[in-house]
Amino acid sequence: QVQLVESGGGLVQAGGSLRLSCAASGRTVSDYTMGWSRQAPGKGREFVGLIGMSGGSPYYGSSVKGRFTISRDSTKNTVYLQLNSLKPEDTAVYYCAARSVGATDWQYRGQGTQVTVSS
Repeated sequence: QVQLVESGGGLVQAGGSLRLSCAASGRTVSDYTMGWSRQAPGKGREFVGLIGMSGGSPYYGSSVKGRFTISRDSTKNTVYLQLNSLKPEDTAVYYCAARSVGATDWQYRGQGTQVTVSS
């Protein structure tokens, strides 16, 4: 089992950047596919991106591709989401999640971190 804690959210102006962190404990992030999602007020959860266990290129949702970057630091057991060129529509609670080999659903989720982008 793995516990996930997100941090790094905050208030930023449009065009700015933030880096979110997802710190894992209990197991190493390399044992899981790690993903990010977000949920804006009054909307459903939206897939942001994921990074596989074996590395390789991360995969991103169409609304963030080219602006957001996912990376993993196994020495710190942490996954990052770099948010660049932020837009007001990026305002949401951002969640990280983990799933193990063969799992089709995200098995573990963090509590989320709020990102607010002002225009």
